[in-house]
Amino acid sequence: MDSKHLAIHTAFDALAWVSAAALAYILSRVVRIDFPVAPAQRGSYYAALAAASGVSAYLFGTLNMIACGRPEFSRSIEGAIFGAVFGVEIYKHFAGLTARTGARFAAPLAIGVVVGRFGCFFSGIDDFTYGTPTSLPWAHDFGDGVPRHPAPLYESAAMAVFLVGYLIAILRDRRWIVDNGFYLAVLWYAVQRFAWEFVKPYAPVLGPLTIFQILSILLAAYALYMLTTAQRSRDERPAFA
Repeated sequence: MDSKHLAIHTAFDALAWVSAAALAYILSRVVRIDFPVAPAQRGSYYAALAAASGVSAYLFGTLNMIACGRPEFSRSIEGAIFGAVFGVEIYKHFAGLTARTGARFAAPLAIGVVVGRFGCFFSGIDDFTYGTPTSLPWAHDFGDGVPRHPAPLYESAAMAVFLVGYLIAILRDRRWIVDNGFYLAVLWYAVQRFAWEFVKPYAPVLGPLTIFQILSILLAAYALYMLTTAQRSRDERPAFA
């Protein structure tokens, strides 16, 4: 990737992090979202989350590039989500944490993907996140003269739909959705990502499935398990503090 497009991608990555942090802060001021991690454990919790997320992002991003015949380092947002989810679950197991801790990350995850994918879109053909050729009227030329599916925008739009629905649920005081928002976000992300993989140029590695479709299946299975085993509480405490 040339320096111009790298700068664009980096700027949107930073904006995604800032947007996620800002939304998390705003929601923490207006809505009660539980985070049952003792203050003494929060440093190690976040360290485990960041380490697992970073390693997994580069691991699966690079493996996908190798599978596609482009052996070079790369990172993947789905790889980062996968690593964060299972890294935290492993940490919780060894730290003796049994409570569910994901609720406060639902909105930040969604807005991070919404903003970050614009960086992929504007980074051009070298970013390798573009879609396959299409004749649809909204096709986009990423720099090689071929009209393609604007795949990053599909993902951004899908997560924006989730974010709007989640914020409406908060405003309507849907306590179960607030408490289980992260697992709903992961499930939605996995389903929409699995679908958009069919219009991306990535190579299959298991039958017709790409690496990211396999990760999507695993993430969806995790989210469904967490949702189906969630306590449907009769707790009438209000969502708003």
